[in-house]
Amino acid sequence: MTKQILERAFALHQQGRLEEARVIYKTILLNDPTHFDVLHLSALAAHGSGDLIEAEQFFQKAIVVKSDFGQVYINYARAIHDLKRFDDALACYDVARLLGAMDADAYCERGHLLSDMKRLDDALASYEQSIAIMPDMASTYNNQGGVLQELGRYEDAVDSYDKAVSLDPAYALSFSNRGVALRRGKKIDEAILSYETAIILEPALAEAHLNLANALRDQKRLDEAIRSYANSLAIRSDQSDAFCGLGNVLQEREALNEAVISYDQAIALRPDYAEAYSNRGDVLKRLDRLEEALASHRQAIFLKPDYAEAHYNYANALSVTNEQEEAVKSYDMALSLKPDYPQAFNNRGVSLVDLMRMDEAVASYDAATRLDPDYAEAHSNRGIPLVAMKRIAEGIASYEKAISIDPDYVDAYWNKAIACLLIGDFQKGLNLYEWRKKQKVPQGHRLFPKPCWLGREDLTGKSILIHPEQGLGDAIQFSRYVASLNHLSEKVLFAPRANLRSLMAGLDGEFQIVDENDPSLAFDYHIPLLSLPMALKTDLATIPAKTSYLSADKDRIEHWREKLGRRGFKIGVCWQGSKNKIDRGRSFPLVQFYPISQISDVRLISLHKGDGEMQVVDLPSGMAVEVLGNEFDAGPQAFLDTAAVMKCCDLVITSDTSVAHLAGALGVRTWLALQFVPDWRWLLDREDTPWYPTMRLFRQERPGDWDGVFDRMAKELVAEC
Repeated sequence: MTKQILERAFALHQQGRLEEARVIYKTILLNDPTHFDVLHLSALAAHGSGDLIEAEQFFQKAIVVKSDFGQVYINYARAIHDLKRFDDALACYDVARLLGAMDADAYCERGHLLSDMKRLDDALASYEQSIAIMPDMASTYNNQGGVLQELGRYEDAVDSYDKAVSLDPAYALSFSNRGVALRRGKKIDEAILSYETAIILEPALAEAHLNLANALRDQKRLDEAIRSYANSLAIRSDQSDAFCGLGNVLQEREALNEAVISYDQAIALRPDYAEAYSNRGDVLKRLDRLEEALASHRQAIFLKPDYAEAHYNYANALSVTNEQEEAVKSYDMALSLKPDYPQAFNNRGVSLVDLMRMDEAVASYDAATRLDPDYAEAHSNRGIPLVAMKRIAEGIASYEKAISIDPDYVDAYWNKAIACLLIGDFQKGLNLYEWRKKQKVPQGHRLFPKPCWLGREDLTGKSILIHPEQGLGDAIQFSRYVASLNHLSEKVLFAPRANLRSLMAGLDGEFQIVDENDPSLAFDYHIPLLSLPMALKTDLATIPAKTSYLSADKDRIEHWREKLGRRGFKIGVCWQGSKNKIDRGRSFPLVQFYPISQISDVRLISLHKGDGEMQVVDLPSGMAVEVLGNEFDAGPQAFLDTAAVMKCCDLVITSDTSVAHLAGALGVRTWLALQFVPDWRWLLDREDTPWYPTMRLFRQERPGDWDGVFDRMAKELVAEC
């Protein structure tokens, strides 16, 4: 009777009706609890039903009854492999080997286990044993290929996949895996063909569509990649990798909000997906959602502390928020995990430059270029701290190396332009300065229906529009060139920034102030303001350098002269420009004027508006700086009161900001405090400037040494006052 019942249960088992079979097995065991076959079959049925704990209990009972039956150890190994108890599973396979029970399937499954244990060489050996027993089993070659991929042996992996598909030409999954190996071996075209073959063989193979999407992304075929990700997700909507890959492509397409949504979908499916959190943080950074970006990167690191790219991306976000010290620490963590990470060395150098740690920055860029000699960005960036340390020739050599690697590398040309201008090589520098128009954020690049004039065409009888670019100081400095076009062209139209129009009305020359966006404007040529020196072939000897080329309003001068009175030696002061990277190293604290404020009869009068203005309320005892009230330059037009007050002062002392250019253009006596290596227009190692005859330059003798600059000024003023 037991035999008939067991046969019925076994038939149900074979039909996949496992729960029914398990009920009968348990009934038999009530009467015969040591029935080996029923214990073994109960274990298999429980495993097949996903009840791994009960499966283990039955396997153990079966082994107690019959410890020399090798197949039970193989089946037990499969169950505890699923329980992630890898060492115990391997021990079971080892017993089966001793009992001589291992067949090709068992060696193949043992290979899977060893692969999960990251014992890849042992896994390969197990697959080889499987192949030796059954050399025509395509799946074993497919699995062997996966381990070879993990070992980075991509050509060997392709050979294994080739054997698999030669045995089974319809083996779509192996064609897809073969494509992965080809892609990792940088054979993208062949990989795409392999994926496409897999899809032809099995159109519903989601992995093949996903892998094809990844390869299309490699080739920047972004629209096709998006379609392939969508195809993969249409087949299986629970693929976190597909959502993450789609987010990566959307990010490259600048569809940033859509990318965040895709990363969020990946994370919803897989809450521990560190890569998706890290990539999401990058997009949030680009969306200027910086706190969210930092939080996303921190979560990636929490989930995967040894993920070098997460530390790198976190450092990049910290750099954007100007937390450079913390950024350097995070770059260092990334490099401790991945020492051959040239991008981390490069970006670490950028943060070190911001921290004014120039020697360390050069060393970081050197490490990047040692790892990747063709890393054009690192070569170009390396030149920046070299120039900042007055190692100009070395800096230019670095820029030229970058250009030799990438002849279209805009930033390298721009950096070289600045270095050439800094040493007074205007012929090279001004021509290279035109590369600013091709920067990621172009400067001086406007499209008009008329051609841009750069000095080649004859302007006789023609009209020309000069349009603005860059900052207020640049506009003031280069507006001197407007008059230079009077003798070349019939009519000059000048379009200064709207807030400078009143000031520019007092500019030398014959011109008409216009709005560059006025659709009724008629002209034959146009030129951006800062291209005029190049177009007019300026060199150091031919800079238009009148004592003054701007003027202040006479009524305002009288108003401020009366308000300020005639008492004392009046010094107009300014200490900071706009709080951005351009101003880095140029500004100094207002308290630096303390030694000057202690000189008898000296009055310090603030010309400062904007960032840093409130420093006037927190001064050391005995230091006074006069402020000019809410009426000072309160209207929409810039610098009208500033210009008038300057004309009432005996001296202007300022940082390198637009106030300096205004004072120089007005012909006011000016002392300019400069960092160790200043902006290019101030050149190197001279106290005068060819741009402004009434200006004197006081330079740092070593980086960051403002005390020395102001001590020298104070000594000279003591002798004068």
